[in-house]
Amino acid sequence: MADDAMKTDVQLPAATDLKKPRLKKAPELPILERRNWLIHLHYIRKDYETCKAIIKEQLHETQGMCEYAVYVQALIMRLEGKIQQSLELFQSCAILNPKSSDNLKQVARSLFLLGKHKAAIEVYNEAARLNQKDWEISHNLGICYIYTKDLRSAEEQLNLALQLNKHDLTFMMLGKIHLLQGDTEKAIDVYKSAVEFSPENTELLTTLGLLYMQLGKYQKAFEHLGNALTYDPNNFKAILAAGSMMQTHGDYDVAMNKYRVAAYAVPESPPLWNNIGMCFFGKKKYVAAISCLKRANYLSPFDWKILYNLGLVHLTMQQYASAFHFLSAAINLRPRMSELYMLLAVALTNLDDPDNARRSYEQAVQLDESNPLVNLNFAVFQYNQGDKKAALQQFQEMERKVNAQIESDSNTEFDPEMVEMAQKIGSALQAGENLYWSKPGKDGKTSHRSSSSSSSSKTSSSQQPLGTNQALGQAMSSAAGYSKSMQISTVPEADVSIAPSPPTVTPGDPEDEDEPDKLTEKKSKPKAEAE
Repeated sequence: MADDAMKTDVQLPAATDLKKPRLKKAPELPILERRNWLIHLHYIRKDYETCKAIIKEQLHETQGMCEYAVYVQALIMRLEGKIQQSLELFQSCAILNPKSSDNLKQVARSLFLLGKHKAAIEVYNEAARLNQKDWEISHNLGICYIYTKDLRSAEEQLNLALQLNKHDLTFMMLGKIHLLQGDTEKAIDVYKSAVEFSPENTELLTTLGLLYMQLGKYQKAFEHLGNALTYDPNNFKAILAAGSMMQTHGDYDVAMNKYRVAAYAVPESPPLWNNIGMCFFGKKKYVAAISCLKRANYLSPFDWKILYNLGLVHLTMQQYASAFHFLSAAINLRPRMSELYMLLAVALTNLDDPDNARRSYEQAVQLDESNPLVNLNFAVFQYNQGDKKAALQQFQEMERKVNAQIESDSNTEFDPEMVEMAQKIGSALQAGENLYWSKPGKDGKTSHRSSSSSSSSKTSSSQQPLGTNQALGQAMSSAAGYSKSMQISTVPEADVSIAPSPPTVTPGDPEDEDEPDKLTEKKSKPKAEAE
């Protein structure tokens, strides 16, 4: 009972006596910003249709005064390819918030995509006044200056961008500027710094390897290309470059194994089939070489290197009419290349058209400045036509070019077949029976990879013809898509992936040409070089 009494003594206060805490209502967002979070959520999910519907409601409620909604709408329009409409919307954002550098950067970006580079530069400079330590502004200004051909200003802006923030894209563009200026050493220094900063970037490694290839530093080239393939075994540019280097040194089977791997990644690549064709040419499988080269020509009918190679292979097979056809097409695309006119003269000589052959040789000599084979071929032609005086002039010009090459590089080696023919015609002209400069190098290889393709020429006099008219054969290879000039030819791709930060300008890859490798029609080995 006592326990019951104790229980009854303890009484809880009535519910009405408790003080209920009042729940505070969350403050409402301003009407201008109410749906920004939802717009951002759908934008980053790439649910653009829903995002546009929400933007429409937001702009209706705010009478078009919501800056963020207009900004994202402009980004979506740019993704849809409506660049002019996106420009107008970004300009509206700049009016709503004139102190925002992001808005001005997007206006400049749209102007850049419309090809209005000078207007884009003005807007970027205005944005730079609002934010002087923005890497993106300096980088994009450098890109715009490249398109306006102001390479000095472009270099200054890209160096400034690197001081603010090191970035792979900036290193790449700065290196390309040095290549456009013809300064390969500076370009290599830039790419070396880039590789130190980003050692796993396969594009940087491949580019650096190709530059070393152009300078003849094959050990360093192979090292960097090997590193690129370590990080990305399917990098077809590095595979083509490595295969082309092996092909240059006569390792055709190893190069073909590399090309088989690349064929899985880019089965319709013209440079790939061009290189495979020249591998078959090196192995003296001429029918297979023509088949591969014609496939490359089908895929890229205006590539002069492929046409050149087709002409060379047909010359080797003594199909002179076909050789004339392809070499003429190559000359139409590359009218300033002396070796093309020389090979065309060989074909015309064998087609019994000495007059046009002479004109072709004259054009080749006029265009050439340093290749002694052009003058040697012309001398042989003149001798076989009975004009010893003109042949002697060409022989002396050939000797002058040879001596100039030896003075510039004492280790210069010449193709044994060229040496043999020079000794023959020198003896015939009584002009150079002892050509000490013409001693063949070790293993019969030449640093210039010079070689010959023969053609018989008829003589118009009673003298004994020399029998062969030496002509320069060059295996053109466009393996990796880079050149000494590194010209930028493609339009940068739009990259709008985040909001509200503006995208980064990514200029396109250049289209390149490289100097050809020398190939032979006779017993010497054909070689190919990465472009």
